[in-house]
Amino acid sequence: MKPGLRIRQRGFTLIELLIVIAIIGIIASMLIPNLLDAMQKAKQKRTMADMRLVGSAMFAWLTDEAGAAAAGQQATTIDLADYGTAVTPDDVAAVLVPTYLQYVPVRDGWKNDFDYYLKTGDPFARQVMAIGSPARDTTYDSGPYTVSGFDPTDYDRDIIWADGFFVRWPQSQQ
Repeated sequence: MKPGLRIRQRGFTLIELLIVIAIIGIIASMLIPNLLDAMQKAKQKRTMADMRLVGSAMFAWLTDEAGAAAAGQQATTIDLADYGTAVTPDDVAAVLVPTYLQYVPVRDGWKNDFDYYLKTGDPFARQVMAIGSPARDTTYDSGPYTVSGFDPTDYDRDIIWADGFFVRWPQSQQ
């Protein structure tokens, strides 16, 4: 090799690598919050869809049993305590599967158990059926619930369906 000739090494300099890492960090900081929000929205939508499905089946059962005596009677406030003791998904399945549903969902989108209320012995009662989801925070708000929607990005708010209507729901969902 001739003296004075330098062999140029190939590769990236430390500055170039730091710039690339900084750019990747900036992009990740913009995308990750949106991804997390999208995952929570998907769980919320799944919960609403499952509640709507079971609620429709409950209403079909009520129509067959009582001729939909409670149809159109929506209260302005709902207290789940008025619906009695929650029943198990197996109790609901015994009434609704296979005539009205293929299966009864046990858990909401956040993997919390749904709370089902169904008065099979008194379909003419004022409060016959309800479904509750405590949402992401796993605990129910203190009742009674006023019939109203809420900010769809508040994933800790309970979602409640009762007697044919959503009582508490993410506003843009319905």
